[in-house]
Amino acid sequence: MLFTLLSGLALPSLAAAAGISASAPTAGPSKSTGKLPALGWNTWNAYACDISDSKIIAAANQFVSLGLKDAGYQYVNIDDCWAEKTRDSNTKQIVPDPTKFPNGISGVANSIHALGLKIGIYSDAGTETCAGYPGSLGYEEIDAATFTGWGIDYLKYDNCNVPSNWTDAAIPPGGDWYNSNSAVRYRQMAGALADQTRPVQFELCIWGQAEVWTWGARVGHSWRMSTDANATWSYISNIIAINVQHLSSVGFYSHNDMDMMEIGNGDLTTEEQRTHFAAWAFLKSPILLGTDLNKLSTTQLAIIKNAELLAFHQDSTFSGPAVPFTATANAPVTSPPEYYAGTSTKGTHVFIINTGSSPATKKFSFANVPGLGSGKYTLHDMWTGLNISGTHSGSYSVKVATHDTAAFLIEAAEY
Repeated sequence: MLFTLLSGLALPSLAAAAGISASAPTAGPSKSTGKLPALGWNTWNAYACDISDSKIIAAANQFVSLGLKDAGYQYVNIDDCWAEKTRDSNTKQIVPDPTKFPNGISGVANSIHALGLKIGIYSDAGTETCAGYPGSLGYEEIDAATFTGWGIDYLKYDNCNVPSNWTDAAIPPGGDWYNSNSAVRYRQMAGALADQTRPVQFELCIWGQAEVWTWGARVGHSWRMSTDANATWSYISNIIAINVQHLSSVGFYSHNDMDMMEIGNGDLTTEEQRTHFAAWAFLKSPILLGTDLNKLSTTQLAIIKNAELLAFHQDSTFSGPAVPFTATANAPVTSPPEYYAGTSTKGTHVFIINTGSSPATKKFSFANVPGLGSGKYTLHDMWTGLNISGTHSGSYSVKVATHDTAAFLIEAAEY
């Protein structure tokens, strides 16, 4: 494939890189995977570079023992630091660290596949990964073939250590970011993956750069909307506010990625963790757990295994996320928005985030909810799995704890 870097060849010059878009690969992501947003786990937040095959296989076994597999989680993803610092001098392949992975990545893949799960790997659209291991820029065909040969099902493709001539100093000609240098780096790997027979779910970890939401679906299955997550309310609220500006990009095979879950990390309150999970679910971001699974409490496990939120997230008939709506005529404008409505095979859903610093009563008019009107309705609490007593018309009010999210399924009342 064009741009594959063989031994002794250099990366393109600035002039060459500026004009490469016309001949860059145009292959889109596989339609054999990635229709729905990914559910899984990633090593980074739990272990950073302190990874090993035993830790990863243990996490896979916990998918089974903790009920995560039964809840729909399937990807066990290895992040950075899995490789040797240099490529094989003859084959140019990336070499797994033999101390961390004595049976290679394929050995881990075999163990994970034997559990009925899938495995992900990490690389970078630069010369080195963020931690300084070999990147895939210029080696796309070699690495795609290597990864799929090992049995890889998912590729997280990062954005570190990019040569200056592969970055974008200005808006690309015509304003089409698909033809930017940044996009071309990802298109090269997309083309290499398309040349393989094994389907791979492709995550563009491009940190929200190059207006990726405008072209990401032509290249990958999901794309990061920001820099790395952290376990704070400010991150959760800010990334929701960013994401809701680009919800038209979300659909089947097309997922805005708000980054890994921080449930189990830091000092998030239970209510903030509920909002963290609920927002990722109703906005249909990939949900990749990012903590030591051994440390999850019963409460945290209940949050991440909530069957009704996961059903909305994984609905195979309705592709769209919940979207903001104006709850009442005089509802205040907040950032992020507090009221969202979406449709699933179950019906119409309303989600309410209390973005304030104290508990508050939240009210919405049924007539303002997209898809509803001025009739009578019953409500079902998606957190408890219980129906709310009575029938309701006009409007509904609920008290929501600080930084918590209420989640309802709303159906027309039977007369």
